[in-house]
Amino acid sequence: MEVLRDRCPWDARQTQESLITYLIEETGEVVDAVEAGTDDDQVEELGDLLLQVVFHARIAEQQGRFDIHDVAGGIVDKLRRRHPHVFAGAEVPDDMDVTWEARKAAEKGRTSSLEGIAESLSALARAVKVVARVRKHRVPLELAAEPIGAEEVGDQILALVERAHANGIDADQATRQAVRRLEGRVRAAERADVDGCATGEPES
Repeated sequence: MEVLRDRCPWDARQTQESLITYLIEETGEVVDAVEAGTDDDQVEELGDLLLQVVFHARIAEQQGRFDIHDVAGGIVDKLRRRHPHVFAGAEVPDDMDVTWEARKAAEKGRTSSLEGIAESLSALARAVKVVARVRKHRVPLELAAEPIGAEEVGDQILALVERAHANGIDADQATRQAVRRLEGRVRAAERADVDGCATGEPES
């Protein structure tokens, strides 16, 4: 990559911003390879994705910000911090998911369970993340309680998209707006919890 940045005009003029499209595309191609491709496809696509990581790190290195060693070292440090039961002899917690999220929130100084969900996700992908956070924090949701299979979920989503289209509604936009409404309810509930703790009032 160092040689390419020096000698290839196209590589030399790229910025982190100009590479975002390629990063997203390569991520999607990795997903395709994992879901329907061969091992050779996965090797190729994971390599392409890794190239994007190296490319971004090289640009940052040329700007004096960080390099690929910082990126790799950061991963190692993060995994050690979040796995004290593996690397520091701590007991294995019963609630691994909750413990992981708590450590991550503490590290990043987050005050809401919704922080850290990428805004660039599709509306449906973001909805999946928000609903998962809501359920972990026991915020009430007006959702069907009966268990249903993955195939039925997919069929129901497609049926809703078709109904939305037939009525001139953009399903992606509608989902995004619904997620924002849910986020508003979650943040209100979190504020109420904080206020209750501050005043010493028991939760209802």
